[in-house]
Amino acid sequence: MFVNRAYVPESRRPMDYRRWPYTVPAVAEVVEHGVEFTHPVTFLVGDNGSGKSTLVEAIAEGFKLDARGGRAARKAGNADTTKTALGEVLRLETTAKGARMLAGPRLKKKGFFLRAETAFSMTENLGGVPGYWDENTAEMSHGEGFLAVFRSMFRDPGFYVMDEPESALSFTACLQLVALMHELGEAGAQVVCATHSPILASTPGADIIEVGEHGLRRVKWSDLQLVDHWRRYLDNPGAYLRHLTDS
Repeated sequence: MFVNRAYVPESRRPMDYRRWPYTVPAVAEVVEHGVEFTHPVTFLVGDNGSGKSTLVEAIAEGFKLDARGGRAARKAGNADTTKTALGEVLRLETTAKGARMLAGPRLKKKGFFLRAETAFSMTENLGGVPGYWDENTAEMSHGEGFLAVFRSMFRDPGFYVMDEPESALSFTACLQLVALMHELGEAGAQVVCATHSPILASTPGADIIEVGEHGLRRVKWSDLQLVDHWRRYLDNPGAYLRHLTDS
């Protein structure tokens, strides 16, 4: 484990919670109480607009990962060093191992932030670049490119943050990512992942935090609203679709 907790120091808390992102219940809860990480693999699961992506982006920034997605952010060059509103105030309580990694040289930092919004361009532009992956992912499907990134960048004990990595993955590829995340957790890495996928959230031994209007709550996989909706839909699609179509 590299990070025990994400929190906002009292001196950095907003005076006015009526502006975004503090109007989002999950973000407001993290600002007030923080969120602890108790397992090597943690999932933030929730609907669009629930705040899960806002949270993982700020967590990645807190570990000095490139906010656009990628490895440790550079202090110069063309990297975007502008932080998000939450990233400006969020702080991470690290373990001794995490503190040593953050204090070391940038090239020794083992971590990666994969965000769906920028992952496609990364797979096209970074293949063959020293320190990244050898495959020419520009010639692969998006799903194959994502898996090449996972295999190359998520393989050492480090701090890995993902935002909806399932966006380009098939059912089978999602299962491969489950196996990889479980392996990472067993090998001493730490993963924090925001997802809509009941497959990814089923990773053995993972901690699941459901994000929504209630704020944050830890739940078992079988009790996730996401899992319940998928079960009901697959059992009887018409029960959902009759409200949306003329059928």
